[in-house]
Amino acid sequence: MYWTLELAYHLEDAPWPATRDELIDYAIRSGAPVEVIENLQDMEDEDEIYEGIEDIWPDYPRKEDFLFNDDEYSAWPGTLRIFALSEKNYYRN
Repeated sequence: MYWTLELAYHLEDAPWPATRDELIDYAIRSGAPVEVIENLQDMEDEDEIYEGIEDIWPDYPRKEDFLFNDDEYSAWPGTLRIFALSEKNYYRN
């Protein structure tokens, strides 16, 4: 059994909390790839209630795990606009 972000993405909207069989049913109904269904079938405890993807994949990366500075990227639109204007003036001359 292996998980990737792409595979785990198919379970983000699953009806948590859920049992293994409920997750398999959801994966089938939502059109998840076969690998997701196989991973769920490989889980041992049928009756355990899973509260979220972290119970299935403990190393599931959370938003906090990514280095993303919202303030840094919010300045980009203005910066690009200034750059576009300066290029426009450069080519106009």
